[in-house]
Amino acid sequence: LPLYLILGMLCGVVSVVFTRLVAWFTKSFDFIKEKFGLPPVVCPALGGLGAGIIALRYPGILYWGFTNVEEILHTGKTASAPGIWLLTQLAAAKVVATALCKGSGLVGGLYAPSLMIGAAVGAVFGGSAAEIINSAIPGNVAVAEPQAYALVGMAATLASVCSVPLTSVLLLFELTRDYRILLPLMGAVGLAIWVPSVANQAKETDASDKRTLARGYSSLSPMEDKNEVLWRRTDGADELELSVVENAADSEAAEEMLLEELKVSRAMSKDFVKVALTVTLKEAIESMKDGQQNCVLVVNGEDFLEGILTYGDIKRCLSKLSSDNSKGDSIASDVNTCLVSSICTRGISYRGRERGLLTCYPDTDLAIAKELMEAKGIKQLPVIKRSRELQRRRKQRIVAILHYDSIWNCLREEVNHRKSVYQHSKDKNLEEISNGH
Repeated sequence: LPLYLILGMLCGVVSVVFTRLVAWFTKSFDFIKEKFGLPPVVCPALGGLGAGIIALRYPGILYWGFTNVEEILHTGKTASAPGIWLLTQLAAAKVVATALCKGSGLVGGLYAPSLMIGAAVGAVFGGSAAEIINSAIPGNVAVAEPQAYALVGMAATLASVCSVPLTSVLLLFELTRDYRILLPLMGAVGLAIWVPSVANQAKETDASDKRTLARGYSSLSPMEDKNEVLWRRTDGADELELSVVENAADSEAAEEMLLEELKVSRAMSKDFVKVALTVTLKEAIESMKDGQQNCVLVVNGEDFLEGILTYGDIKRCLSKLSSDNSKGDSIASDVNTCLVSSICTRGISYRGRERGLLTCYPDTDLAIAKELMEAKGIKQLPVIKRSRELQRRRKQRIVAILHYDSIWNCLREEVNHRKSVYQHSKDKNLEEISNGH
């Protein structure tokens, strides 16, 4: 039984490697597409070419129904069944080829590849464990056949890659109809799910720490994109506007559809604080406290938007001052003299290039505003006046500010309003029917 637990952890590690490879290939293809200006259709073609080259050496990675899985389950029993060393190569080649195809944008699932990879990993582990134990402890040692480990490896890998532990357990039990496999199966599947959760949690913590220490807004990586984000020129001007192409799957959700009907003007607040570029950091902090705001908008002498100062900017500035100075009174002196213009966020970094400050208009859809804020990890967006004149980035007149929490409050109010309207209409219809009778 302990061997099955080790197999479950091994399948979890394989799942983590596969996920990281998909992310790496996705970033690589995005970089190639942007670097050389290739059309989007080229990337899937390159992914298919790479998979085909791998298949020239290992044709077993191609999908021929479940013939390859059946051959793996006959390891050591038939002449055509692959050996342990070949199965090791097939498992590695299948992981790379599948990740390459997924990263390039080719359409395909993970169900069948997960079964084949899991079967190969399980058969390799079972065969290797039997050889090692039999050589270390001569005699009749109760070690299961490689086929048993292959079956459990299939379920564990499927559960880890697709996050379907219960489905995997029931699926394998339905295939085997053997109660003896349930205990090792559940143990292996549980550990196979646990390994990626620990690995992803550590990765998310590191990414969160980096975003906290980063200057300004964090850059957007392809794996963090819930939607495709692009820059386009508006009205022939020099200003670059960040637009979102919505994901069709997300737009099917009821709340997303409702947010598409609502405008920023419904949720924005005109209760905001403005400070000049020449204001000191201490004065800005006092303004934030007096106005009970979590940020202040920085404007120039003509009252046009120049930047935004948040608690994150202040925290980074104070931590830098504390590292540069050893005495507390010198830090206080720096706070009194440091200008807002030197620490406020004036723009964002996107794909290695500095862009203007992220803003929205009163007539912008709340769905777009929400996606932009979630993509960049920010809690507020300056709302600027839309003008037909060709203005530069500095010519942005502030209208209001949009807080992330206000979007959800507006959504709840709209849902409650529609419920009340529906209930009122329903009661009225019932009353009319009752009067008619």
